[in-house]
Amino acid sequence: MKKLFIFLLIFLVAGAWLGQMMVQDPGYVLLAYKQTTVETSLWVLLLLLIVAFALGHWLLNLASGLRLPSNKVRSWQSRRNQRLSQRKSLKGMVALSEGNWWKAQRYLSQAAERSELPAINYMAAARAAHEQGDNSGTDALLNKARAATPQAEVAIGLTQAQFQLERGQLEPCLANLLNLRRQAPKNTQVLRLLQQVYLRLEDWLSLIQLLPELKRQGVLNEGQLAELEQQCHLQRLQQSLATLPAEADEQEQLRVLSRSWQAVPQHLLRDPALVRRYSELMRQIGAEAEAEQVLQDLIKRKWDLTLVEVYGTLAGKDPQKQLDTAKGWLKKHPDCAELELTLGRLSMRNELWGQAISHFERSFELDPRVETFGELQRLLQHLGETERASQLMQANFNRVAPQLPALPLPENASH
Repeated sequence: MKKLFIFLLIFLVAGAWLGQMMVQDPGYVLLAYKQTTVETSLWVLLLLLIVAFALGHWLLNLASGLRLPSNKVRSWQSRRNQRLSQRKSLKGMVALSEGNWWKAQRYLSQAAERSELPAINYMAAARAAHEQGDNSGTDALLNKARAATPQAEVAIGLTQAQFQLERGQLEPCLANLLNLRRQAPKNTQVLRLLQQVYLRLEDWLSLIQLLPELKRQGVLNEGQLAELEQQCHLQRLQQSLATLPAEADEQEQLRVLSRSWQAVPQHLLRDPALVRRYSELMRQIGAEAEAEQVLQDLIKRKWDLTLVEVYGTLAGKDPQKQLDTAKGWLKKHPDCAELELTLGRLSMRNELWGQAISHFERSFELDPRVETFGELQRLLQHLGETERASQLMQANFNRVAPQLPALPLPENASH
């Protein structure tokens, strides 16, 4: 109230002063343009200018107001589309989680047309189409996602690769993943899917080449990597012979198998499964002598019980020399059950039956294994020492047989 009073007071004082000035000297203004002249007082001109300014300002506001409704309409339409898209997206995602694939595809496709992030809706709709087995519909929706959001190519490509892998379209999936790897070489999901495709294709060489990158990017843990590496080299050994033509001779088979064995990393050369598989394959192609030499060299470099045991199963070029080599190891390893088992087998190859029995008995004494017991029993049976074999069985049955449950048994027969 006080401010209003002060404002009115100032307005009255200013008005009185201005009126006094207009009475004392109205002023004179002459405007001339070509043949036209306009005469007026200064104060009238000032009043006309003020009126003209106010009129211009009003016209500008009016023009702006005419445009405003169309902007409001567009804004309203945008908000409405956004609300519709959100509602349909929610319904689509709920249907997707419930496994209602047809409804999910319908709602998500409709939501994508109004969404600010259409690629997400299109990819979810593609999942629904894929679950219905609609391959063409799936690919069409993914293409729409690419067209709407080109910068999301890696995410869209990964989704497509997953679908291709689930369909069993391994070759297109591989081509897709190799393209994605060029775009995103460190993407762990690309590498993980690539590993799965190579496994399904049984492309062991490519998988071996991929292993270092899987390790660098932490795609698999140490245990999984070790298992996968072992599987790759085992299968590659097997595959090396399987890919040869049927008419390939022994030398060609030996050359191919040796090349595959030489490709095995140093830390896997003593892997029990690999060594056994390599020895079996060498035995299969009649190259046990070469395998015996390979194992002998490995054992010389580093003592390994698995290699020692496998060494006794191979028929070397010179059985006596092979036995002498194994006996030489006995000096440094006198209480080794695996070595005694190997010496027993090599003694049998040299038909030294007494020595073989002694080595088998010593091995069984050090480590009562079923395998050693079986070798000893077989030898005694073939030597005709059935009574000794029977006594051995009775004395050591509980040591080699699995733990049996306590059950009623018949009385011992008197005859």
